[in-house]
Amino acid sequence: MHNAGPHAQSDHPDAVVDAPTMSQRSVPSAASAPPALHHAGPDPGAPPRLQLKGISKVYPTVVANDRVDLAVRPGEIRAILGENGAGKSTLMKIIYGVTHASAGQMLWEGREVQVANPAHARRLGIGMVFQHFSLFETLTVAENIAPALDRERAGGDLPGRIREVSARYGLPLDPDRHVHTMSVGERQRVEIVRCLLQDPRLLIMDEPTSVLTPQAVSKLFETLRRLSAEGCSILYISHKLDEIRALCHHCTVLRGGKVTGVCNPQQETNTSLSRMMIGAEPPALEHHSVATGDVVLNVSGLRLERESPFGVDLDGISMQVRAGEVVGIAGVPRCSRCRGCCRRCRERQRMQSRPGRRRRCRRCRPCWRAACSVCVPWRYRRSTQRLRR
Repeated sequence: MHNAGPHAQSDHPDAVVDAPTMSQRSVPSAASAPPALHHAGPDPGAPPRLQLKGISKVYPTVVANDRVDLAVRPGEIRAILGENGAGKSTLMKIIYGVTHASAGQMLWEGREVQVANPAHARRLGIGMVFQHFSLFETLTVAENIAPALDRERAGGDLPGRIREVSARYGLPLDPDRHVHTMSVGERQRVEIVRCLLQDPRLLIMDEPTSVLTPQAVSKLFETLRRLSAEGCSILYISHKLDEIRALCHHCTVLRGGKVTGVCNPQQETNTSLSRMMIGAEPPALEHHSVATGDVVLNVSGLRLERESPFGVDLDGISMQVRAGEVVGIAGVPRCSRCRGCCRRCRERQRMQSRPGRRRRCRRCRPCWRAACSVCVPWRYRRSTQRLRR
């Protein structure tokens, strides 16, 4: 690894570069320390599964990666940390074969390889879940997964294997569901299960929690820890420091396309990780009270019928937004099962409902069977239970 700063680099895997000494570094308190991992982590004496030596990627106007060194062992969860534009995604695309390095070597299980394309990467045992999903919304889960598999894996009882693998790793999926009826977290499950069906030995996760709820993040971490315990290597790209400290065994920090630090994130603080990431002391965060001004937006009793058959009606929406004010809008997504079944009975519902009155179609038995307690008022649950019996 090249010298990226004024401090000399160490060959130890947990060495820190461009960071203060241990005596200068603040030690995290018990309250701020990340939770312990569920397993002991990778064997430090095991040979690297993936090793990068001097990887560089040069574009006409920018150097995305500059002589990057990286090693990942079996069962290791290694974070790739850096600001936006640090070269994290470019490096992962080189590993997955989406783009090719301008210089450097890539060793896979001790042998030098040149990954020609993503299909070649998948044959080697490398899978990647991109930050932006690559799913066809009009197709089912099984139809989205099949094109990424070879003939042997795509043939036979693919829906059965999807159910088996998704249930084994705590990511239950219905292979017959259409993607457009799924939430963001459920769509990410499709991407992950699509990789798991390829039996990957290295899984790359590119900003996997950027659109997930805290509950979905916890579930994802359970799955990743289980994969790590089974020997799968994981490259976890993120700039969320708390998640990296809670999940990862080791962390490689990039800044301006160069490696500026390698550390054990569980022994670091958010401040020390930020210092390595931005190359300076992070600014102190302060809360400033802001006086709001006059009302710039006033919404009262807003009603709007859905424009899409998969949307929802707005009914009685009222709010005010003042100058200098930040207003958050939150809500619980509807159950995707109810969203799908209501689509089938919408026309019948409109025919049987009086003008100005909205109610669920009582004659549509599939709609009632698929209903959940979130979407159906409590007074209807008894009828739902009778239909299920």
